[in-house]
Amino acid sequence: MKKRDYYDILGVNKNASYEEIKRAYRKLAIKYHPDKNPNNKKEAEEKFKEAAEAYDVLSNTEKRNKYDLYGHSFGGGYGGGGSSDNSGGIKMEDIFTNFGDIFSDSFVENFSYNFGFSSSKKIYKGENLRIKIKLTIEEIAYGTEKKVQVTRMKVAKGVFFKNCNRCKGTGKITKISNTILGRVQTTKNCYYCNGTGKFIENNNNYGVNSYGLKKQKELLKIKIPPGLTEGMQLKVTGKGNEAPFGNGQSGDLLVLLEEIPHKIFHREGINIHYELYISFSEAVLGSIKEIPIINGKAKIYIEPGTQSGKTLRLKKKGLPNIEGYGYGDFFIHVNIWTPKIINKEQREFFKKMKNDENFIPKPNYKEKSFFDKIKEMFS
Repeated sequence: MKKRDYYDILGVNKNASYEEIKRAYRKLAIKYHPDKNPNNKKEAEEKFKEAAEAYDVLSNTEKRNKYDLYGHSFGGGYGGGGSSDNSGGIKMEDIFTNFGDIFSDSFVENFSYNFGFSSSKKIYKGENLRIKIKLTIEEIAYGTEKKVQVTRMKVAKGVFFKNCNRCKGTGKITKISNTILGRVQTTKNCYYCNGTGKFIENNNNYGVNSYGLKKQKELLKIKIPPGLTEGMQLKVTGKGNEAPFGNGQSGDLLVLLEEIPHKIFHREGINIHYELYISFSEAVLGSIKEIPIINGKAKIYIEPGTQSGKTLRLKKKGLPNIEGYGYGDFFIHVNIWTPKIINKEQREFFKKMKNDENFIPKPNYKEKSFFDKIKEMFS
């Protein structure tokens, strides 16, 4: 099923400010919260998740810029990776964890979040990590699997934790004050444990920080799907830093893709361009040439009388479309190689041909020009 446009989901225009996006998302989240739609809970939950994904992208400047350029193919929303439930969608508790701060206290109090998530105790998430992976054009064409070594903050072995005595492990301190308006209850992060609810009981392990985390190297296998472009980002869920004290979910590993320039191929979207040089004799007499393509080699026919600048096309020999809509084409640009040094016999031959009628240029202006052909390729 084709994904809806994020701006349409939130009901805002493409020039909307962050505040407008935030208000639109909050309105939809309240409208489609499953607790407010008990008779249509499944559909409401899907709408709730859809709005959260749109907000996740459009509220982030970097993600929004990439979405405006590449659409859903940029791979940065929940659809491009992320914590998921058994059905493959984003978990409801992840939404509340990541975006809960945009809702008012009344929103938190009035809904129960019947998804194993408690509003009284914050679930922590580890920091995201970022790496770059360089890909050849062949790896982009067919996809690949990369092994990378990542240094992550993980809960150290042999380290034990105890609950904070001040907040009893909740990470929250509740205070009730008597005012002229009556009794007012306020809840804040525990200042003693900084809201984590825990302390390290024994910290004899070298390199362990105050949250019980230690730098550890891990070898990961990252699957790269075919058809990606430079600047796109993949998300490997749960392979960032672990949460403090192991109390929560791990961050994600964000993989930025970088394309290695090819020596002879030039990429233009999903199309590939190749410069073929032929001799003057081959241009006059015609020839069969074997050329390299992404998946091996191909033979092409050069017609007698071929002009320099002629473009040949091999259909569907380019790169795959990331959205699954077929393949690009492979364009061959023919150039006639003119020798700079010739021998005496060759020089005499070309002197004789200088004024020969067959060697005098007779351009046909009815034929399409080079620029017309370029326009036609990309129209």
